[in-house]
Parts: sequence; C-alpha cells; structure tokens
Amino acid sequence: MNRDQLHPFIFEHSAVRGNCAHLDQSFATALQHQPMAPALKKVIGELAVATTLLTSTLKLDGKLILQLQSKGALQLLVVECTSTLDIRATAKTRGELIGSHLPDWIEAGQLVITLMPREGEPYQGIVPLEGDSIATMLENYMLRSQQIDTRLWLCAEGDQAAGLLLQKLPQVADSDADCWNRVQHLAGTVTDHELMTLDTERLLQTLFAEEQVRLFEGREIRAFCSCSMTNVTNMLQMLGLAEVRSILDEQGSVQINCDFCNKHYLVDEDEAMALFKDADDVIIKH
Repeated sequence: MNRDQLHPFIFEHSAVRGNCAHLDQSFATALQHQPMAPALKKVIGELAVATTLLTSTLKLDGKLILQLQSKGALQLLVVECTSTLDIRATAKTRGELIGSHLPDWIEAGQLVITLMPREGEPYQGIVPLEGDSIATMLENYMLRSQQIDTRLWLCAEGDQAAGLLLQKLPQVADSDADCWNRVQHLAGTVTDHELMTLDTERLLQTLFAEEQVRLFEGREIRAFCSCSMTNVTNMLQMLGLAEVRSILDEQGSVQINCDFCNKHYLVDEDEAMALFKDADDVIIKH
C-alpha cells in the first residue's frame, strides 16, 4: 500500500476542515542526493509535510514555495510543492550546525511564501520568523498574514515525515460553534508515533472518536524535480551573451548542478554560443 498520500477531511456542520499527510518514499527520494545531519533532515521533513498540507488547502494551479532564510548557520530551507503534490526540497548551511533545534541555527530569519500559478502573476509574502518550530512559525504566518486560524502537528524521523492540519474557515456557515476549540484540544493529544504509524482513517478515529468526520479520497504525493536542460538553456539566454562569454573564458564550459536533485548539466562552448546565434552581437569564437 502506498503511504505517500494526503487525505482531506471535514467536520460535519462546522467551518473546520483538515488534511493528513504521510511522506515516505517521496521524502527519501527528494533528499537522496543531499547528505545532511539527522537534526536538519528532521526540520526539512517537517517543512516538506507542512508545505504539502498547505498546498492542498489552496485553489491553485501551480506551485507553493516555502522558504526559511536566515543569516545564521542555517542559511536556507526550501520546499516546493505543486498543485498535483509533486515535491522537492533542499537546504543550505554555513559551517557546522551547533545544537539540535531550529532556533539554534537561525539569526535574523524570515519566512518567504511564494504562490506561482501557471497563469497570472505570482504572489510573495515575506515575514519575520515567529516561533521555535516549523509548526508555530507557519501557524503565526497564517493567522497574522492570511487571517486563517490554522493548527499544525508535524513530525519527521529518518526518511519519513507526517503531519496533521486543522483550519477554521472564515465566512463559512457553522452550526457547531464550539467545534474549533474542541477539535484543537483533541488533536493536541496526538503523539509522533501515532502520526507516523497510523493510517489516516485510524488516526482520525483515534483522535476524534465522538466527532462526525467525513474523510475524502487520498491523493498521491511524489518526489519530482523540474530541472531540465531546457531550463538551463533558458537561464543562460536570460543571463545574456556577455555574461555567458565571461563564464566560458574563465571555465571553458558552463557547468550547473541542481540544488534539489544534484543532477549535473554541462554546456560546452559550441552549445552555449549556439543559443545566441540570432543575436545582433558579433560573436568571435576563441
């Protein structure tokens, strides 16, 4: 049975909805070429499952990108998730990570949330990091910037990650006014072991035995990297002839490694110059 799935659910007669997600093979595949310390892998696992949970709440044909940036030892955490639940993730650090918790590695941190629809203009929000965990940082962002009450329970260990999201939707008919407070309290009893090992139906039965919960069909989560030679050549054309010529003069070729999947791309001089064959510049090959 494929455990790499996200399951939406709702509480009947209320404005409360939720998602539950498990990342097993998808998470392992996304990081298979990126050796990292267990503590950092745990944090990026929590961000990966949170990004998946949040993406499913959006009416978006495109992708959601969550970035944690800082001037500390942890420079960057990035997770991308498409509307079809394809994910990729990476991290960049400066020197050794001292300590075992996220706040130990962050200095002057900020959270960057980018929505990139297939059509239309992208949206980006940048806010200071508030909280001492991925869950609290995202909860604070959703409440302050989006005015949506959101709770997250996240865990990651080894090559697995799992999470639970609850949201109270504004301006939705709610005949059970106490539901939000009640289910928050119940969800707060969940353990990491339950999140990681129980399937969604069993988890919801365990946490919300007295509630009327409607569980919807699961959606598959996959690891996927969108890098390609086409993207590389497009980037080189955007850099322009002068910049590419400078790289060739210095290195003899253009070499690029994908930060996500570690795939290596090499563009030799003839291939690079062919990208500008229609340019007005006079190209003098060395």
